[in-house]
Amino acid sequence: MQDLNQDQPGQDSLIKSFLRMVHSADGDFEAIRELTEAASDEKSLDLMIEFLERHPQAKKAFEQQICLGEVNLQALHLLPKNTLGYCYADNLITNGFSPLKADEPKNKYQYLLAHIIETHDIWHIITGCNTNILGELQLESFYVGQLYATRFWLALVAKNLLKVVIDDIEKSTQYMDAITRGWIMAKQAEPLFGIQWNLFWETPLDEVRRSFNIILPDS
Repeated sequence: MQDLNQDQPGQDSLIKSFLRMVHSADGDFEAIRELTEAASDEKSLDLMIEFLERHPQAKKAFEQQICLGEVNLQALHLLPKNTLGYCYADNLITNGFSPLKADEPKNKYQYLLAHIIETHDIWHIITGCNTNILGELQLESFYVGQLYATRFWLALVAKNLLKVVIDDIEKSTQYMDAITRGWIMAKQAEPLFGIQWNLFWETPLDEVRRSFNIILPDS
């Protein structure tokens, strides 16, 4: 990882990966992986970790490398339908997805990425963000509001804005509304990074949202 503020090749790599994302289909995981690597310079990651660790919950998560572990979707799907666990499992099963997993982290940088990956679909449920392009954009904006110095998430938001300029300018208002909703919700909410979500599987989703002050736009 390199400091893109000082390294021209690093800047070129970020621009190249950003433009690839612009020209790629939504959900191109290889393009996303390339952008992740290009945007993950040490200076930005250090600033983000320093910011997150100001909250005891995140500091504990980094120290103990708190993770979800194995997730039994079928067992979660047997929980009452109003619980976080059921809603999470139902969303994945309905869409034919499996829980996202990352390699076992060996340092804080790897843990940061691993935690974001494995909790991504949970954040979808908690925030009520759909998995369509507008829902993803809203969640990306939520990430920007919750995490500090996030080149990656800002690049995703910028990529989607550039795409709508090129492909379908008539949807620009919808895109801006999605960004606004995610940003406002993130600023109202308690910090979500580092939460051990498997402790809340059996808790009603509405109660979980109230606990972390997640105020859905419709509310």
